[in-house]
Amino acid sequence: MSTLLARTGRQRQRYVDQFRLVAGCIPYKLDKNVEDQGCIVEDRVLILMISTPNRNDLVFPKGGWEDDETLEEAACREAMEEAGVKGIIGENTLGVWDFRSKSSQNSCSLAGSCRGYMFALQVTEELDRWPGQASYNRKWLTVNEAFECCRYDWMRDALKHFLLLF
Repeated sequence: MSTLLARTGRQRQRYVDQFRLVAGCIPYKLDKNVEDQGCIVEDRVLILMISTPNRNDLVFPKGGWEDDETLEEAACREAMEEAGVKGIIGENTLGVWDFRSKSSQNSCSLAGSCRGYMFALQVTEELDRWPGQASYNRKWLTVNEAFECCRYDWMRDALKHFLLLF
């Protein structure tokens, strides 16, 4: 069995105008236990969020877009590394959001500024082992639960854009 390793370091990461470029996704699956007929999408879709190291909140998997991969490849890699899932990525981004990294939330400088590109990812495989397993726990949530767990406005906005796909 091969060992799964997460990429580390920022030497290959992309930056534009002092913004670190970040790729991520909203992993989802359709709940097979809910009847299909006449059901609104919020009742059928389950959203995967992950815990963050040293904090109690949940986020979507995301991380640095590196110079040897496409934006879509970066989003899929982050989903595999942090959430242990693989799937079918949406053809287009859900949008682009500027935000501060969690370690720079209260800083007035541009350091820690991120520009995040988010995609929908229909999960087709949940791995038993993944690179970030020791740091991240995954949790499947209803759409309403996911909205409640979104700590930042940009995350809620990405989730709203995600729902427009259905």
